[in-house]
Amino acid sequence: MPEYLAPGVYVEEIKTGPRPIEGVSTSTAGFVGETERGPTRPTLVTSWEDYTRRYGGHIDRPPFNSTHPFLPYAVKGFFDNSGQRLFVARVVGAGAVAAAGDLGNGCAVAAVGEGASGNNILVAVKTASAAQADAPTADWFRLQVAYYRDGIPNPFVDPTDPATLADPNRVEPTMFEDFDNLSVVTILSNFAISVVNAGSQLIAMTACPAAPAAANFPGVQLRNGAANAATLTEYVDAAQTDPEKRRGLAGLAMIKELSLLAAPDEVVVNGLREEVINACESTKDRFAVTSADGNISNNADPGFRPPRDTTCAGFYYPWVRVLAPHTDEGHRLIPATGHVVGIYARVDVERGVHKAPANEVVRGIATSDLENNKKKPLEFTLGKREHDVLNQRGVNVIRDFRAEGRDIRVWGARTMSSDSMWKYINVRRLFIYIEQSIDRGTQWAVFEPNSEPTWIAIRTSITNFLRTVWRDGALIGTTQEEAFFVKCDRTTMTQDDLDNGRLICLIGVAPVKPAEFVIFRISQKTMEAGAG
Repeated sequence: MPEYLAPGVYVEEIKTGPRPIEGVSTSTAGFVGETERGPTRPTLVTSWEDYTRRYGGHIDRPPFNSTHPFLPYAVKGFFDNSGQRLFVARVVGAGAVAAAGDLGNGCAVAAVGEGASGNNILVAVKTASAAQADAPTADWFRLQVAYYRDGIPNPFVDPTDPATLADPNRVEPTMFEDFDNLSVVTILSNFAISVVNAGSQLIAMTACPAAPAAANFPGVQLRNGAANAATLTEYVDAAQTDPEKRRGLAGLAMIKELSLLAAPDEVVVNGLREEVINACESTKDRFAVTSADGNISNNADPGFRPPRDTTCAGFYYPWVRVLAPHTDEGHRLIPATGHVVGIYARVDVERGVHKAPANEVVRGIATSDLENNKKKPLEFTLGKREHDVLNQRGVNVIRDFRAEGRDIRVWGARTMSSDSMWKYINVRRLFIYIEQSIDRGTQWAVFEPNSEPTWIAIRTSITNFLRTVWRDGALIGTTQEEAFFVKCDRTTMTQDDLDNGRLICLIGVAPVKPAEFVIFRISQKTMEAGAG
């Protein structure tokens, strides 16, 4: 209570009305896998172009030839299907080293992230545009950074020299950065380390006590970068105890905004699929999208089914074909993981998390038959009879309906669970949404007096939130009472609960379930039947 000790007018702010509960995001995804370059700490990207700036492009061609190549394809598929926010957790093999270079005068730089790609970075040091002799700007300098994905050209031609535009040996860098008017004075806004480290996707300055030595291109080449293929250990990174250094699935587990999780390389890294599902079951705030292994033609085999019984993941089949101009064939079969996660995000934004992510067109795949109609958009084209078997097992099939004018669609919305209460993906994800929203929106109640005023405030906040969820169409029922209930009073808590500081609120909701089987019963109408 405020104290009133001296006479006067006191103006106070008071809180009135229930505290609102804001719904959490359901369309933010997290992918883990290998990339061409970039940081290993999970980083948000918002478009395919943003991804290529930070992480490079595809890695299934020279000089990388990665055996774990599916993450870039999944990212492209995610954004092709209207995904908007994606955290990428890059993994590298054990013993990976970032390339580094000495610019002279104690100034040192290193590549952003470990890997051999850093060896293809050149750094030139030039005079700053604003530099003037006998002035405070006399020691300002300019850094230009050039990255050549396929290796440093030989012979090398300076890409910044206008006189070389007609030189047949001139090769444009894959990526070029220019930082002008840099200073070594730490208190200035153009302090070199601050400016470069905040703006560069290629290098990080580790020291800069004095202006580096001038060096035109090819300048200083970063060297000694190396990385091997990552193993399951690096994908999981379970042994890392420092939260700031966690990578892979452990790094994504620290990001509370995530609601979708995938590891496209699960089809080539043994045990990764199970670890992704374990991560979702552990945090209980996200849903995993997984894919069947490739080349499973005998899909009627009784052994072909989801890898485990869980409510926290969906299982998709078959693979899809995408255009890949960088390959010899010009196309490639890939797991549909990224495309499906993008569909989840698209449906969440357009309709809501309560809508099943099915009967949706898969975008970003090669829908035109390739190589004289011998290559199809899907690895296997399944009909209704095969689907009858797979759907009951919890395998979500991607079907080709182009013959009926309905394109290629995801035609299943089941979890891997055998529990009929949780067999639909949208039901599981709706509960995650409700649970996380209530959890984050009622943190204010911790250590509040465990009595009627607090119980009323909690009931009111949750009721208002669930009423909005019901009105959005996520709960079934013609009245609020049919759609949900919230109880928080003496009937939900015993004296023992009160004595031990437990405030218990009982919530029940009636989720909308998808019309998986739409049945029209039609009969002939006769005059006798009509008269009756």
